[in-house]
Amino acid sequence: MKKILLLAFVALAVRAEVTVIRNATIMTEGAKGTVKGSILVRDGKIAEVGENVLVPEGATVIDANGQWVIPGIIDCHTHIAVDGNVNEGSVSVSSMVNIKDVINPEDIAIYRALAGGVTVGNVLHGSANAIGGQTIVIKMRWGKDADGLIFEGAKPGLKFALGENPKRSGSPQPGSNAPLRYPATRMGVEDTIREAFNEAVAYKAEWDKYAAAVSAGQHPVPPRKDLKLEALKEVLEGKRYVHAHCYRADEILMLIRIADDYGFKIRTFQHVMEGYKVAKEIAAHGAGASTFSDWFGFKMEVFDATAYNAAIMASKGVLVSVNSDSENGELMGRLNTEAAKAIKYGGMSRENALALVTLNPAKQLGVDDRVGSIEVGKDADLVIYDKDPLSEYAKAQKVLIDGHKYFDRDEDISGRAGREAEKQKLLEMEKQDQAQRRRGPQ
Repeated sequence: MKKILLLAFVALAVRAEVTVIRNATIMTEGAKGTVKGSILVRDGKIAEVGENVLVPEGATVIDANGQWVIPGIIDCHTHIAVDGNVNEGSVSVSSMVNIKDVINPEDIAIYRALAGGVTVGNVLHGSANAIGGQTIVIKMRWGKDADGLIFEGAKPGLKFALGENPKRSGSPQPGSNAPLRYPATRMGVEDTIREAFNEAVAYKAEWDKYAAAVSAGQHPVPPRKDLKLEALKEVLEGKRYVHAHCYRADEILMLIRIADDYGFKIRTFQHVMEGYKVAKEIAAHGAGASTFSDWFGFKMEVFDATAYNAAIMASKGVLVSVNSDSENGELMGRLNTEAAKAIKYGGMSRENALALVTLNPAKQLGVDDRVGSIEVGKDADLVIYDKDPLSEYAKAQKVLIDGHKYFDRDEDISGRAGREAEKQKLLEMEKQDQAQRRRGPQ
């Protein structure tokens, strides 16, 4: 009897892992293009996509009649889910620090991002350093712990920064009590990066020599491990991506020259507001560009920016995405319409515009084998919209990550009264507790 009950429970568990989204307009971002049909999800993966998908017995069915489904939106540059300051600004090279160590799974910005259809984010260190801290890719699994947010298997990165941010950090503004720090000029930023890689090359040579000796059967004393140089060594070995904050064309070219001189690749130029001026050079280097949709003029080094930047770079062969650079999740919640602006500014096709926040950032982060399009075998990271997702009137209705529902607009709205009541109850309890402490022991 116990065995029968156990088998029945297992059968129910298996059926619970099967979901079908049917009657939807599906923008796959894959070979099928846009189709009217259904998506079968099994065990967190996309099992079938097409016009005639059979519904397995016991499957959870989501009727998306009149609605649209797209791959989960991916933000290639965000600062959400971080506990405390994102800058370790006391030094110019802070490659030893890691955003992974300060991931905050309770940051409400994660839920805000989910509500806007974002399922994956590249969480970056700040831009106070010529070479900043280590980055981490997360999935917006609201309710999980810090480890549960981490996108398993995604290659880690390292934040670089050029221009005003690192040089101003070295030369604090009048009235500031912050200590002076090298560099304080654009020339110094380049020198700082080159000197760091001179050290990293020598450090790598020591470890390569040690590894060769071990392979030859010897037992040498290993070199001293340097956490700052370990991350740069991984860059040289192609084990860690470089994401570089930048604005001006001259500095973009400068960093390309550095990368070429030391034999590594820039994975993405971030912001890259003058990228349209040097798009051919960026494409030739093999770097991607993650830019803003239509930001310009917000500081001196952005005065030559244009809303046509994304379209121009893409036309020159650069892999382009649009990011939020968000700390609170607000702009992340409308990245779909940020991408749509490329249709107005540059005449991009609908498919290419949507790719700016789905497939292209997935490629830039090296996770396009898992996410970024709706194709069989990929993670079931899906967003259901009530209207055309490239419309400013569209609202995300449901968001699935790995086949599990992490956001439901109807449930959110219906549950607000209960959450407000719970909030007021907790506030009243806190008020009573404070009053008790003021009275002291009775």
